[in-house]
Amino acid sequence: MSGRLTIALDAMGGDHAPRMVLRGADLARKRHPDVDFLIFGRESEVGPRLDKMKRLKQVTTLVHCDDVVSDSEKPSAALRGSRDASMRRAVEAVRDGRAGACVSAGNTGALMAMSKLVLKMLPGIERPAIASFFPTLRGESVMLDLGANVQCSAQNLVDFAVMGNVFCRTVLGTVEPATGLINVGSEELKGHETLWAARDQLNELDLPGRFYGFIEGDDMAKGTVDVIVTDGFTGNVALKASEGTAKLVSVYLQRTFKSSVFAQIGYLFARRAMQKLRQRTDPRRYNGAIFLGLNGITVKSHGGTDAVGFANAIDVAVDMVREDFLERIRSDLASIDRSVPAAQAAG
Repeated sequence: MSGRLTIALDAMGGDHAPRMVLRGADLARKRHPDVDFLIFGRESEVGPRLDKMKRLKQVTTLVHCDDVVSDSEKPSAALRGSRDASMRRAVEAVRDGRAGACVSAGNTGALMAMSKLVLKMLPGIERPAIASFFPTLRGESVMLDLGANVQCSAQNLVDFAVMGNVFCRTVLGTVEPATGLINVGSEELKGHETLWAARDQLNELDLPGRFYGFIEGDDMAKGTVDVIVTDGFTGNVALKASEGTAKLVSVYLQRTFKSSVFAQIGYLFARRAMQKLRQRTDPRRYNGAIFLGLNGITVKSHGGTDAVGFANAIDVAVDMVREDFLERIRSDLASIDRSVPAAQAAG
């Protein structure tokens, strides 16, 4: 796409909203001078802050919304009682064509429910999946599902693989991605019948790149494959375990360098290398999970992120629109027979 692009933002979502959202938008404005923002939120809270950010205000339209979806609100309750919520209005802006994508750091369940209700599903996709990318020894990989679907059929896993393949090529720029299914072992007979059925079908698909087969948990960090496919239960546990491990290593390093005078002196010599390590593993750099399978683009920012992380989530939204992600995934879905034989799908 060329020309100016509009991104809708939920100003009230996140632990540090609306300050974090506005500061993140201002950072994104500098990176994307051809992007305008449609910001939804309470005028009394957002307006005075926006007035102080003159350059951001020039490319922003603020829409007042009375309601806010709380982090503890159940998705069903949010759907029933929050028709004027900032989150819902941002999603509706995408549906109505006023924005190319929306970004929110609010309640994940509510955002997914609203996005699915308002934007609808892409033809041929039964369930949406949450996808995100993270660092590996070889670069970056994309993983899905990260929590939208606790239980999945073989057909769901096949759909996730197709969508993850398109996402990897579109956002990460990997020309021929390798795709793998998370299992308890790489051997052919490991796992259960649903995984076997999905594996057999993926072996037959003519996806760009190649289907690697089964992978194990340690293959995630190795970068064995570019697209990691799993059910939402396993994916969410794996993601949170990875985040916890990263924090653990960070704390251990801090304590080690503070443990003695010699260790502190050693840190002075290693400071630049440590800065590079922090930048490479900074979770803000990988902020921005995408709801794949919807007939519109919704990006979920981590609720506890800061302005830098939120700006990165906006970057993901801009990239997906600029690269015509929806059109590319529609094309791939139309050209690939993803049906799982009934005998296999029964598992």
